[in-house]
Amino acid sequence: MKSTSALLFASTILLSSPVAAAGPNVVASIKPVHSLVASIMQGVGEPALIVEGAASPHTYNMKPSNAAALQAAKVVFWVGPGLEAFLDKPLDALSGDAKVVELSESPGLEKLKFREGGAFEAHDHGHEGHEGEAGHGEEGHKHAEGEAEHDHAAAPEAAAAHDHDHAHEGHDHDHDGFDMHLWLDPQNAKAMAAEIEKTLAEADPDNAAAYKANLEQLNQRLDALDKSLVETVASVKDKPFIVFHDAYQYFEHRYQVRVAGSITVSPEVLPGAERLSQIHAKIKELGATCVFAEPQFEPKLINVVIEGTPAKSGTLDPEAATLEAGPDLYFQLMEGIGTSLKTCLTSAS
Repeated sequence: MKSTSALLFASTILLSSPVAAAGPNVVASIKPVHSLVASIMQGVGEPALIVEGAASPHTYNMKPSNAAALQAAKVVFWVGPGLEAFLDKPLDALSGDAKVVELSESPGLEKLKFREGGAFEAHDHGHEGHEGEAGHGEEGHKHAEGEAEHDHAAAPEAAAAHDHDHAHEGHDHDHDGFDMHLWLDPQNAKAMAAEIEKTLAEADPDNAAAYKANLEQLNQRLDALDKSLVETVASVKDKPFIVFHDAYQYFEHRYQVRVAGSITVSPEVLPGAERLSQIHAKIKELGATCVFAEPQFEPKLINVVIEGTPAKSGTLDPEAATLEAGPDLYFQLMEGIGTSLKTCLTSAS
C-alpha cells in the first residue's frame, strides 16, 4: 500500500506542476524568417518551413505538403509577394481563421529602393517614377559610373503595419518598389522579430511570457552579431566586388561594403551573353577583386565573367540555402556572409 500511495503522490505532483501550453501551428516561408520565428518559439513549439533545403523563393514551386501545412496553420509569416510570389495565391485561398503576417510591413523597418542602371540591371516590374528615387537610375548609384562612394538616400519610413487575416485579397502595396531582402540588416531583423513576438503573443496568450523572454534574448544576440560584423568587414570595406544577383543592399548599407554591381537582378532569368560581356568589362573598369556566386545558381557564369581578369571567385548565401533550419541559422547566415567577404577580398589583395 505504501508503494501505491507513493505513486499516487508522485502522480499528483506531476499533474500539478506547471507545463507550458502547446503552441499554435505556425508556418514560416523562408529559412531566415523561420529562424527568427523559431527563436521566438523556443520552448513552446517549432514552426513549419515552406522553402526547405537549397530551394530559392525566386524559383520555388509549392508542394502538397506545403499546402497541407498552410491549411493547418493558425499563423503564417512571410516577407511578402515581392519575394515569395509563389505564396500569394495560396495565402488568398486559405480557409479558416489563419493570421497571415507580411513582415515587410513590420513597424521600424528601414526599406531601400531597388537600384538600377549601369552595373545594376533595370528591374522589369512595370512600376513608374524610378528616376530620382533612392538607389535608382545612373545618378542614384555611383558605382555604376565606377566611383567608390555610395549614394544612399534616406530610406522612407516603414508604413504602419496593418493586420492581415487569411482573406487579404485586394491588398495594394508597392512591394516591388523596395528591395525585399530586408533580413540582411540585423536592425531590420529586430523589427521583424518584434512583429513576430507581438503576433504570437496575441494568437497564443498562454505562452506570451515565453515569447517575450525569447525576444529579449534574441535582441541581445542580434546586437552582439551587429557589432561582430562591423569588426569582421572593417579591413575590406573599401574593396569593390560583384555579386550574382542584387540581394545584398541591406548588408552593404549597414556595413558600408562596396557592391560594385550584379550579374543579374532576377536570378530566375539567367543573363545573356551581352550582359556577361558588360559585367566582364565592369570588373576590369572598377578593379573588382571578387565575384560571388550563390549556391542555388549556375557557378559557371562566374568563371565566364572573371576570365582574363585578376578577380577571384567566392560564394555568398543570402537565403541560407546550405544551412540547416533552426534558431541559429540567422546568425550562421550573417556571419557566413561577413566571413566570405573578408576571406575572398583579403586573398585578392
